[in-house]
Amino acid sequence: MAHVGPGPAGPSPLGPEGFDWTSWPADPGVVAGLVVLSAAYTAAVLWRRRLAPEARVEPLKAVSFGGALLVLVAALTGPIHDLSDYYLFSAHMIQHLLLVFAMPPLLLYGTPGFMLRPLVRDARLRQLGRALTRPVGAFATFNVVLVAWHLPPLYNLAMDQHPFHIVGHLLMMAGSVILWWPVLSPLDELPRAPYPIQMLYLFVVGLPMVMVAIFISMADSLLYPYYAAAPRIWPQLTPRADQHLGGLIMWIPGGMVFLVALSVVFFRWQSAGGDDVAVPLAGARHGR
Repeated sequence: MAHVGPGPAGPSPLGPEGFDWTSWPADPGVVAGLVVLSAAYTAAVLWRRRLAPEARVEPLKAVSFGGALLVLVAALTGPIHDLSDYYLFSAHMIQHLLLVFAMPPLLLYGTPGFMLRPLVRDARLRQLGRALTRPVGAFATFNVVLVAWHLPPLYNLAMDQHPFHIVGHLLMMAGSVILWWPVLSPLDELPRAPYPIQMLYLFVVGLPMVMVAIFISMADSLLYPYYAAAPRIWPQLTPRADQHLGGLIMWIPGGMVFLVALSVVFFRWQSAGGDDVAVPLAGARHGR
């Protein structure tokens, strides 16, 4: 679900009057992906309603899933997409924040377990899923993807060769869903971690990202020269200032998300009476 076209994302959209903030071009790849996801979700909901009328999908879950799709629209089309793919590293970091911190929690909460359970019926797939979604596996998977795609050689390759850019976004989204799985799993077969482990996990999982962000923010040289050759949206935002701003966006808002999530988990743990067993999402197993 990424833009398909020549160069990073096709020819530059900057006209003689500057950046068009009202332009929202329809990206065929994103539209197709969203249509497929929406159709699959709707079909599963209708099938579940016919099969077990007493176990309908909660409206809040459907709203959450729709919210995840809206986040994808905001991140992968329109001004954020154009700014990040053509002009500003800092806009690219805002896009990544949406793909890492906004879309996956909404997607996981909005997807009932029964929709995913067929994927883990095979013992080998279930074993692989457990390895990836336990805290250690999720930590490694997410951070390998995030660190690798922010290394200058891979990042610059993705900006020059758009197929690699597509792969990067797909891996980033998949890794981010795995990132949040130990905290928000909708499947008993691939369960959430106990509350204390969730808090420890949320405390440490963002540290590699913060280290990358500090390196970007403090770098004296331009790490991503693609943006240096791009037209300036704002003359005051030089390529180096844009790079430093992008690092700060990853560092401060990104780091704060983990602290907020840790606090939420702590209060959920205390509201459960201090039990060290993670509580599944609301609803009995058959309704999930």
